Amino acid sequence: MSIWVDADACPVVVKEILCRAADRWKIQTTFVANQSIRVPPSPFIKTRQVMQGFDVADNEIVEQLSAGDLVITQDIPLAADAIDKGADVFNPRGQAFTRENIRQRLAMRNFMEEMRNAGQVTGGPAAFSQSDRKEFADQLDRWLQKNAR
Repeated sequence: MSIWVDADACPVVVKEILCRAADRWKIQTTFVANQSIRVPPSPFIKTRQVMQGFDVADNEIVEQLSAGDLVITQDIPLAADAIDKGADVFNPRGQAFTRENIRQRLAMRNFMEEMRNAGQVTGGPAAFSQSDRKEFADQLDRWLQKNAR
């Protein structure tokens, strides 16, 4: 069992939480990005730098993960692919992507993309907050307690 992190857009505080958890629970955690990622030295923490390009990091994660792994991503298509391979998935705000909600999330993502392209919607998600940090940490802790024993 491993944790895979779509690290290009992952908030620093979430990376820090994941690194502490990797050491505490002795669980292999890999940060995948198309740029260099700084992580503390640990036998349980790895980085994997991939080439620049559309979905290169996402494809690497999907190719490497196994059923039962955890994927941390904001990317809804990556979440759908990971779920199809049997992974658990949640975003850096601690919101779970599941078989039950992923199709709806994909539809909403596509709708919002169309609205942005038409100039109807501008702006992005709210700033990452202290409550987002807490929700992520709580969700990760619940997952580790359930799966990493």
